[in-house]
Amino acid sequence: MITATRYHDISCGHRVCGHESKCAHLHGHNYRVTFECAGETESLDELGRVLDFSVIKEKLCMWLENEWDHHFLVWKEDPLAPHLKALDPTVVELDFNPTAENIAHHLATVVAPKCLDGTGVRVIRCTVEETRKCSAEWRLFNGFAPLR
Repeated sequence: MITATRYHDISCGHRVCGHESKCAHLHGHNYRVTFECAGETESLDELGRVLDFSVIKEKLCMWLENEWDHHFLVWKEDPLAPHLKALDPTVVELDFNPTAENIAHHLATVVAPKCLDGTGVRVIRCTVEETRKCSAEWRLFNGFAPLR
C-alpha cells in the first residue's frame, strides 16, 4: 500500500472533564495532527500520486486551521461548557470528551470522510500529538475502523 502523509500544527485549549489529575484544568497544547491517506483502490493517479499534498492541506489541514486553531475545545456534557461558551462564543462544543484519543477518532471518522468526499481517498491513520512525548493514534485495520 502506498500512502500520502501530511501534518499540520494548531494551537488550542481544552480540558479533560473527569480527569484525575492536572488535565482536568483548563490548558492548551501546540498540537501536531498527522493524516495518512490511502486511495480507495491500489491505483495511483495519472501522475503517480495517492493525492496531491496540497489537496490534503486544503481539505484537512485548513479545516483544522479554520475550525479549531486558537479555539477552546470542550465536551458539551462538561459542567463548565455553558459558562465557557457564555464567556467566549467561539468555544467549540464537542460530542466527546476532548482527549487526544477521542480527537484522533473524531478527525478520522467524522471530519476526514466529509472533507475528502469525492477524492477517492480516505484517512487510514490519524495521529494527534499533544506534546513531543505524548500522542494518540487512530488506525484503520484491514479496511475496518477499530471498535470504539
